[in-house]
Amino acid sequence: MKKQLYPRALILSAFLILYSCSAEKELVNETTNQQVEIPLEDILPQVYINTNSQEIPDEPKIIAEISIENKGELRHEGLIGIEIRGQSSQMFPKKQYGFETRDSENQDIDLSLLGLPEEEDWILHAPYSDKSLIRNALIYDLSRDIGRYASRLVFVELILNNTYDGLYILMEKLKRDKYRIDINKLKSSENEGEDLTGGYILKLDKENSYNQSNSFTSTIRPPNSINNQQIHFVFDTPNEEDITDEQRNYIKSYINSFETTLNSNQFSDLENGYSKYIDIDSFIDFFILNEMSNNVDGYRLSTWLVKDKNELLSIGPIWDFNLAFGNANYCGGERHDVWTYKFNERCPEDFWQIPFWWNRLMEDSKFKRLLQQRWNFLRNNELSENNILSKIDNYVNLFESSGSREGNFRRWQIIGEYIWPNYFIGGSYQDEINYLKDWISNRMAWLDSEIDKF
Repeated sequence: MKKQLYPRALILSAFLILYSCSAEKELVNETTNQQVEIPLEDILPQVYINTNSQEIPDEPKIIAEISIENKGELRHEGLIGIEIRGQSSQMFPKKQYGFETRDSENQDIDLSLLGLPEEEDWILHAPYSDKSLIRNALIYDLSRDIGRYASRLVFVELILNNTYDGLYILMEKLKRDKYRIDINKLKSSENEGEDLTGGYILKLDKENSYNQSNSFTSTIRPPNSINNQQIHFVFDTPNEEDITDEQRNYIKSYINSFETTLNSNQFSDLENGYSKYIDIDSFIDFFILNEMSNNVDGYRLSTWLVKDKNELLSIGPIWDFNLAFGNANYCGGERHDVWTYKFNERCPEDFWQIPFWWNRLMEDSKFKRLLQQRWNFLRNNELSENNILSKIDNYVNLFESSGSREGNFRRWQIIGEYIWPNYFIGGSYQDEINYLKDWISNRMAWLDSEIDKF
């Protein structure tokens, strides 16, 4: 694969970037002629992708070449299958990509990239409307801090077909895998007894259309909805092509039994209530992560449900928080003083509504007591304000020392511009970070007060 080392100089207009072969790169301001040297060890990993003049489609994946350099050393070189990914994010000029690592015979191959555990499926996430660049990274890191798996990640810079494309995040794609969602691999031959009990992965998420092959529908309408909206459970693992009729009927019946029980007068009974069906601790942590960030998509989109063999239904991992932390100008997404789980009350006309689960769980004194205890513990530990703000400072310092923040916003000149669905539009990157920090401080204080009332 032919490439120019660190070709960022090809696209920056106000800055010329020079590189010594062994030690450092220099940012030269062509207006002031001042040089800023960036040591080689501070430069983010560089991901080079060459599609050989092919345009990357939404699907199917095309064959391309990839090489990854870190601190001046080649860490990986080979083939990939790559496509554009995402839903609403596809409107943005800075695209995000999904790719599979391939061998010389163009077969999928598990590889470790930049120290992440071996797998074949990867994502290059492209922060764009999130001008802080860190909302997803922050919440994923916090999720792992509290003991809940979330996609591991590495900040990188992407050079696509010899054009510098800015700061990206190399991430693990969520899937069943011993290093990711570690559950039993359900075979098509496993159709009875305990074999039938797992593992399943379902999603509440957008689909081009919902049908009996790819999903099933809740029998209970979402609260406060006004347009006869329904809750759809999408088959992820096994997917619609691989799942058998017996497996489809089992997981559908399990969800239906859970919902029927939760909706009953005996829902909070310790022996025969909803606790027979769900891992309550996972639901509490999922609630905390969505509420602390007021994720406007929370509970209703990008929501994963996992049922392993002989285990209760759990919720998570979390996914897609780029519109969280006050970065949405609709349905109260900008506010620090509303409950996220009450989205339906604010936007009853939205097509994707929140299931009745959360309203009902918050009627159970035991669930609220456990939630309060978990919240207070985490606030004194992993979710302390000092810990959260320190993480933000570490990201910002990383971007500053590597020159990647400067490079990204010269490639994508969006600071001070409205990008859907921004609520706050800062005049500088630091304004965006200050807004995020202030929003988090206000949000956590509000939640402290509200949860203390349980």
